[in-house]
Amino acid sequence: MSSESKLVSAVSRRDFIKASAALGGNALFGGAWAAGSDAPEKKEIRVGFIPLTDCASVVMASVQKFDEKYGIKIIPSKEASWAAVRDKLVSGELDAAHVLYGLVYGVHMGIGGSQKDMAVLMTLNNNGQGISLAKQMKDKGAVDGPSLKKVVAASAPGTYTFAQTFPTGTHAMWLYYWLATHDIHPFNDVKTIVVPPPQMVANVRVGNMHGFSVGEPWNQRAIIDKVGFSVATSQDVWPDHPEKVLGTTSDWVAKNPNSARALTAAVLEASRWIDASQSNRRTTAETIAARSYVNTDMDVILGRMLGRYENGLGKSWDDAHPMQFFNDGAVNFPYLSDGMWFLTQHRRWKLLDKEPDYLGVARAINRIDIYKQAATAVGVSLPKSEMRTSRLIDGAVWDGKEPAKYAGAFKVRA
Repeated sequence: MSSESKLVSAVSRRDFIKASAALGGNALFGGAWAAGSDAPEKKEIRVGFIPLTDCASVVMASVQKFDEKYGIKIIPSKEASWAAVRDKLVSGELDAAHVLYGLVYGVHMGIGGSQKDMAVLMTLNNNGQGISLAKQMKDKGAVDGPSLKKVVAASAPGTYTFAQTFPTGTHAMWLYYWLATHDIHPFNDVKTIVVPPPQMVANVRVGNMHGFSVGEPWNQRAIIDKVGFSVATSQDVWPDHPEKVLGTTSDWVAKNPNSARALTAAVLEASRWIDASQSNRRTTAETIAARSYVNTDMDVILGRMLGRYENGLGKSWDDAHPMQFFNDGAVNFPYLSDGMWFLTQHRRWKLLDKEPDYLGVARAINRIDIYKQAATAVGVSLPKSEMRTSRLIDGAVWDGKEPAKYAGAFKVRA
């Protein structure tokens, strides 16, 4: 931790404890938020997840019993698709979920379904998704972005089909951004379909699509099963990008603020534990490989979780931006600019028919207040700013400033 980060953390913690004591609370969460008590309103919390490597922090918070430390019991609930996660969050069947960043924003904006005010409690991971091509594309000469462009351009529009996992989700945005960077329009030049992550490899095997964007371990599974190969990682598109979040509804947080804090704290503890050592990552891979979680061979998960990649075409490397769950809290802070970026892409692809209040929406969804309280309890440092700056694959810089201008500046857009 830098001295600057330590200072921010120390000041935040000191102010928090001082305010807590003044209001008769304790040093863990304080008594200012729920009629003088910090006890979780709901002690059993049902948290949905999809069988993906990045469900790890939710699962390990339960398995390693970090939840008990904060007076709650996390009940992981394996779900079949992101649509199911969406519907169960909205209906209240799930209290919270390991969920796509863009899905939360899409529901809040009423894209593709009924509108529901949503909340992001924390970011669960950075990096670790991928874009793959079916093995037959190699025979056609497509092994990277430029060669895929030539193959697509030589055929009638819509000849080739690409799959993503949810219309407003992260995998759709990585796929669209990567294709557009190589001058392939994701709607006009190719066909795009939705396939749930655990069904991706099977659909490639039977020829339902020519390429896909999905989270791990399913890109690696396609390589091992010899049905696909990797052409890009999501961190190629945006190094250290936000990926899954701990999401819920605004109503749930309003009714259960202490439970929301306790849940966030428990998952933060698990995130820190996973990233603490390669040994912990190996234990995590062994745990989540089980049938009740991801349901695949541990070795399929472990390599890319440790940052060791192969592309299925003979290249292997240690990735400079592997999947991260903590990174001294830098992964987990719910930056407003991260949420706003997904709105810019929803606008770029006309999923939103008018300019939203980018900053206002992000402030409403990303519960920085809850996160700061949980991070203080866990002893996790806080960044100086609620925004961050990133450079993406096409050279575009995103910093949360002038979002409407950013959204409208892309050459390839709907």
